[in-house]
Amino acid sequence: MMISTDTFIEELRERLARPLPGMEAQYKMAFARRAEELRRNPVPPPDARVACVLNLLHRHEGHWRTVLIQRTENPRDRHSGQVSFPGGRYEERDGDLVNVALRETHEEVGVSPLEVEVLGRLTELYIPVSNFVVYPFVGVLHGPPDFSPQAGEVESVLTPPLTLFVQPENRKMTDLMLAQGITLKGVPYFDVEGRTVWGATAMILSEFLEVMAGQ
Repeated sequence: MMISTDTFIEELRERLARPLPGMEAQYKMAFARRAEELRRNPVPPPDARVACVLNLLHRHEGHWRTVLIQRTENPRDRHSGQVSFPGGRYEERDGDLVNVALRETHEEVGVSPLEVEVLGRLTELYIPVSNFVVYPFVGVLHGPPDFSPQAGEVESVLTPPLTLFVQPENRKMTDLMLAQGITLKGVPYFDVEGRTVWGATAMILSEFLEVMAGQ
């Protein structure tokens, strides 16, 4: 596997190896009720399932970018239609957790694990609504990106530049109507090409941005 010598990637790898900003950085992009719930019960229940996602960085058209997917509409999926990182649930054959993130990224956007250098991991995050503990990994793609969305699962692949997430005008607040008929008030989100990136994905991004900034 290639090892990146890019200054940005070298510094990011070092920062991921230090103590992480943690949950408080994540809570900055959580709606108030969720943040309160997680602070009150920070330990996931013993029956919580495990999932992993990958924040896949790559350089394209002069910018460092991440990879997000627009999930297809599926009435059986609680996260139907949402924008998220590539990822999915742990399976026994995966072994190490990082293999889940790499496998799912391969399946969902067509990037081979052999093309990815894993830089480190962010703080795990419990999602009460689906009873998953999500382990976020950060990796960098070597070579030109050639994404292939998984038919039936991924509507489209988004590659926003990292600079988008640090621009104040792209960090917003809204009320969200969920498929279950529930309205969430005052939900912070990132506006990515007119799409609402909220929930666990926004919380993971919030911690990543603090790591990236060296905080």
